[in-house]
Amino acid sequence: MKTAFLFPGQGAQFVGMGTDLVERFPQAKELFARANAIVGYDLGQLCFDGPADKLNATTISQPAIFVVSAALLNILNASPNPVRPDITAGLSLGEYTALYAAGLIGFEEALRLVQKRGTAMQAAADDSDGSMVSILGLDEVQVISLCEEASQGELLVAVNFNCPKQIVLSGATGACRRAAELAEKHGAMKAIPLSVAGAFHSELMNPAAEELKKALADCPIKDSAEIKVIANINGEYYKDANAIRNGLVKQLIQPILWQKCMEKLLAEGVKNFYEIGPGRVLTGLMKRIHRRTKITNISTAESLQKFLDSIE
Repeated sequence: MKTAFLFPGQGAQFVGMGTDLVERFPQAKELFARANAIVGYDLGQLCFDGPADKLNATTISQPAIFVVSAALLNILNASPNPVRPDITAGLSLGEYTALYAAGLIGFEEALRLVQKRGTAMQAAADDSDGSMVSILGLDEVQVISLCEEASQGELLVAVNFNCPKQIVLSGATGACRRAAELAEKHGAMKAIPLSVAGAFHSELMNPAAEELKKALADCPIKDSAEIKVIANINGEYYKDANAIRNGLVKQLIQPILWQKCMEKLLAEGVKNFYEIGPGRVLTGLMKRIHRRTKITNISTAESLQKFLDSIE
């Protein structure tokens, strides 16, 4: 049976994440110390104690989620009988952890890229007036119709195809607001404005994509590994380092096709899924994509220890 490791993206963060890992596992404490030296500030302190407004900032939440996910992964890998994935995948930001887990990029290099990504996305958000809204209960055709009515000449596009009947829109703040107001008319169950800095995964992130492209050009990335990594932007496996660089850049300005990625893995016989990182977002999405699929959530020291005990 094939195994896939899944890694969460921005929005999974919460104050206190990683605290239990550092208290129980020396590897986690060492990794946070290493991360602090790389980013140049006390990232661990912000994860453990907040405040929430600082941790939730794009510039902080992205490296924070990456490091917590990497700490969980490293402890798993150091166990006497480690589970090895055949495939890794990550939701948006989580794709960096997926590449690290597959051995295609080193920890320091990935963290520096994630830090640059968060800073560039925040700068692009500051220079534009954009936001995002999650639409529940509509399919792609219905969402396109909603966008056409709500845009009124402003940018409004569907960017996150997370699971059936859950699609996130991104664009101008006014257009997102109108989409939320018109959603029920189009048959939506609910519209949820997202607490994000800007219109991520849309053309308003073009300046961030250009900055990330420069950083990626100098970053060492391996061409191949035994573990495959599936790309958010097209639901296909990365073939080499150039494809990875292109995918990570395009990811900032193109839709995230998470449902398509998961359906491909299911069709190819993946039976065991593990969500590794803070929260349970991907666990919840999988239950909506394919309810009977087994997915193990490893997000805390308790859930990690429980899993480690089960494989001894």
